[in-house]
Amino acid sequence: MPLVAGVDSSTQSCKIVVRDAETGELVRSGSAPHPEGTEVHPDVWWSALQDAAAAAGGLDDVAALAVGGQQHGMVCLEESGAVVRPALLWNDTRSAAAAADLVEELGRDVWAEATGSVPVASFTVTKLRWLAEHEPESAARTAGVCLPHDWLTWRLSGGDAAAGSPSGGVTGLDALVTDRSDASGTGYWSPAAGDYRPDLLERALGRADVVLPRVLGPVDEAGRTPAGALLAPGCGDNAGAALGLSAAPGDVVVSIGTSGVVSAVVDAPTADASGLVAGFADATGRYLPLACTLNAARVLMATARLLGVDVEALSKLALEAPSGVGGLVLVPYLEGERTPDRPGAHGVVHGLTLTTAEPSYLARAAVEGLLCGLADGLDALRAQGVPVERVLLVGGGARSEAVRRLAPVVLGHPVLVPEPGEYVADGAARQAAWVLAGGGAPPVWDVAGTVAYDAAADPAVRARYAEVRDLTER
Repeated sequence: MPLVAGVDSSTQSCKIVVRDAETGELVRSGSAPHPEGTEVHPDVWWSALQDAAAAAGGLDDVAALAVGGQQHGMVCLEESGAVVRPALLWNDTRSAAAAADLVEELGRDVWAEATGSVPVASFTVTKLRWLAEHEPESAARTAGVCLPHDWLTWRLSGGDAAAGSPSGGVTGLDALVTDRSDASGTGYWSPAAGDYRPDLLERALGRADVVLPRVLGPVDEAGRTPAGALLAPGCGDNAGAALGLSAAPGDVVVSIGTSGVVSAVVDAPTADASGLVAGFADATGRYLPLACTLNAARVLMATARLLGVDVEALSKLALEAPSGVGGLVLVPYLEGERTPDRPGAHGVVHGLTLTTAEPSYLARAAVEGLLCGLADGLDALRAQGVPVERVLLVGGGARSEAVRRLAPVVLGHPVLVPEPGEYVADGAARQAAWVLAGGGAPPVWDVAGTVAYDAAADPAVRARYAEVRDLTER
């Protein structure tokens, strides 16, 4: 039975799963950390991938593999393939002013119609404008622009800055490839039309004569590794998670990782001029409208650190406090915010009194504040006509018992929590199996161990959050 591998090169680490191509059964896995920060040299991702592969027992026996990666990151390459400067990651907000300028120049409606999304600081197009304005020499040296998963796929195919790579692989920028899901997060590719928008690239960078990755279809081959393994197109992390969960129209995936994401698989493209919903593509040929927050699982980690406990103890504390915690609200904009677009915002605690000045109250306020931000995202998707039949709760933050139990209370909808897993890597592995086998649909793999959580909604929690949410620094 052939084996396939899926890679999740996320903000915090690289995870690899090796699975049976037919059944999806997990054979082995491995991981390696990424450094902290919002600016990282891509070589770090490559080293982590090698370490994760070694921890997974190697990849020599896999027939195909694919890379799922953090979206939006700006990787600029010289004509030789050398990296121009460290990559700016999605959560680097230094391009916030550039985003505001780009939106003002064309207007929200024009951007939404052109790309399905309104640019925010996360998007690659805003980072290119920042580069042109603040590092013109780096911008002038840039001959190609790609995303983290594109760069890793290129390296896996033998791409290297050194001409005549001893691996025998390709070395040219013309070998760069991407997929619909990741291309749709750049701000210069149209999910509806399926084409790049050179005019938007030129507006950002000042020129459009740079090499952009060729956009592959869901089952197109991306090349082969020097060892002969088939490379699938790969995908953005959110599309990978949806594929790993076998999400279908009617399903909404709420992912609580470094970022918080509410996304749904739909059959037609969306375009939200408000900017709350990004109109991305998915990894199957459909579309993936999503709302993304900068602040998610690390809100729990930061609050736990503040209280001098671990995240598990924080969960227990939160469940000791009453719903709504007496009006105590934590607006969790600890790193600025993306949805709503407030890159300069700070976290704020409202309603602190002698009664609410309790560790358990602050713990629950952190969980409720985190979930309120995601509930706003769910409402934004509904406003775009996205049907909500099932809500799937995943990500590192979903391991918290408090998050699982309070999610229905705040979201106003029952949630299904699959067994904890690496769903981005699983989605990449499933894509690799699909490309390996061919056909019109990905293989059917079971998502095991799903547990349902339901509880009466408490609208007062969100009402109180809404009262103070807009008081924070913009």
